[in-house]
Amino acid sequence: MTVSHAMNADLSQRAVMHAARLAWQASPSRTVWRKRLHLVGSAEAGRVTSLVRYDPNASFPAHAHPDGEEILVLEGTFSDERGDWPTGTYLLSPEGFRHAPFSKPGCVLFVKLRQYAGPGRRCVALRTAELAWQTTGLSGIERKPLYAQAGFADTVELQRWAPAACPGTIRYEDGVELFVLSGGFEDEHGAYERQAWLRLPAGAVHTPVSPGGCELYVKTGGLAAAGQLSEETGS
Repeated sequence: MTVSHAMNADLSQRAVMHAARLAWQASPSRTVWRKRLHLVGSAEAGRVTSLVRYDPNASFPAHAHPDGEEILVLEGTFSDERGDWPTGTYLLSPEGFRHAPFSKPGCVLFVKLRQYAGPGRRCVALRTAELAWQTTGLSGIERKPLYAQAGFADTVELQRWAPAACPGTIRYEDGVELFVLSGGFEDEHGAYERQAWLRLPAGAVHTPVSPGGCELYVKTGGLAAAGQLSEETGS
């Protein structure tokens, strides 16, 4: 019998995790560690959003990724059969992808599993440090688009907020996930430092400000893919 788990699984609720304050937890590999931020389904095969740390010379056996995998390399160099991926690399691998990952120097990753289902998604491999910042319609905020594809609702980008950025009240019709890569911001509900993860439900509004500036991972349109796994929960 498969045991189901739920962490920040109610998509109608605001969820916040301060990953920098969490302890690393062991994975099935004794040299790979994780901090879960969101989980629906079984402990090792559910939908999950997490930070993952590879010790130097750590590796994982070859494995498949049903419903896809997304990785943003936060520190170090992550590797697999396709090559070596340094800090700042963004990888999106669609359903059916299989690899045997490892890291020679060690690395820290922001990872989303089983949240990119659907045939026809393209593979993405971007070295984000080489991308130019683009203007947005919000004062003091620039962006680097990472993923958007016709036929799929989810979009991913990096945002850079200038010191004292105050874009006003923002409404997220389809919800949003934010992960603080550097610096920090605050809104009427609290403050979010480096490695803070914030998920707002569809229709949510807030009025964020960033006194010192920040860089963020931002995903919109992906809440449905973060939800319940019927085959895992029996619902």
